[in-house]
Amino acid sequence: MTIHHISRPRSRRPGSRRHGRVPVALVATVATLGLGALLAPAAASAHVTANSPGLAQGGYGVITFNVPNETDTNTTTTSLTITLPNLKSARPEAIPGWQAAVTKDPTTDEATSVTWTTTPGATGVAPGQFQRFVLSAGPLPEKESVTFPAVQTYSDGERVDWNQAPNADGSEPEHPAPEIELAAKSDDHHGSGTAAAAEESSDSDTTARWLGGAGLVVGVIGLAAAGVAFRRRA
Repeated sequence: MTIHHISRPRSRRPGSRRHGRVPVALVATVATLGLGALLAPAAASAHVTANSPGLAQGGYGVITFNVPNETDTNTTTTSLTITLPNLKSARPEAIPGWQAAVTKDPTTDEATSVTWTTTPGATGVAPGQFQRFVLSAGPLPEKESVTFPAVQTYSDGERVDWNQAPNADGSEPEHPAPEIELAAKSDDHHGSGTAAAAEESSDSDTTARWLGGAGLVVGVIGLAAAGVAFRRRA
């Protein structure tokens, strides 16, 4: 009698393939590099900045200054001074825990700076936080952009001057001055031309209504004339 031996396939233990796993060290390195790439832009952009969308040259509007606390210590931001380009009007928004003072040129009575300071008992801007400082101002210079050099003061007396212009190669300096872009000057002297746009839209709407009404009248007259002609033929 002949005995046939049946060969069984060898089972593979999990993880027996050499190229099936990615080294833990490599995963950790990639994760670290990816996290660093995500955090780098955020850290670089944590500066005192200004924002005023739609504001036009020579116009009035609201400017918002965003002030983060970049320190690694427990010191807080307790004061902010913004240099203004000699404005006829500068009115800071009331902020709980802060008091504002506008400095004016005694000769021209134009606003040259505004300073926000924490009120007694207030802690200011803590590390990892930021504060918005809002200013209604104008008329702004008739330029494509305007800078607002700023001084940020901390509770330990340290001062940071945000007043640097872009580097010669166009890159951002360590402490750039807050800057806003201004739209071209319009007939609306109170800001972005929104009122003029609304007026133009209203005029267009009125014209459309008149044209629509005139078309309706012409249509009615045409139907009446067709009815008269039909009766005569009958």
